[in-house]
Amino acid sequence: MIEKKQSRLRRSRRTRAKIAELKVVRLTVNRSNTHIYAQVIDASGGKVLASASSAEKALRAELKNGGNIKAAAVIGKLIAEKAIKAGVETVAFDRSGYRFHGRVKALAEAAREAGLKF
Repeated sequence: MIEKKQSRLRRSRRTRAKIAELKVVRLTVNRSNTHIYAQVIDASGGKVLASASSAEKALRAELKNGGNIKAAAVIGKLIAEKAIKAGVETVAFDRSGYRFHGRVKALAEAAREAGLKF
């Protein structure tokens, strides 16, 4: 189990290094068994421009389970709306070493549909 997490973190560092070279705003995703989180971080990597998660009080009433594809799609749409409101239209997608599959894919597709480009 430890090797699995270390492999994911190694993949994550490699992806972040490539995104940092591009000097673009990034949309990063983190997931747990119970929730999914998304943040839009500026190019320098120091400031969060927008964030959304299934753990937010307003969304917990709406979503019965924060750890499924439906919740990920809602978070994807919400993060795109918040990012556009903050003046960000184009981002680099940082999947944090997770496979582009299931919840991560649902979040990305929902963000694209809501107008975010990556």
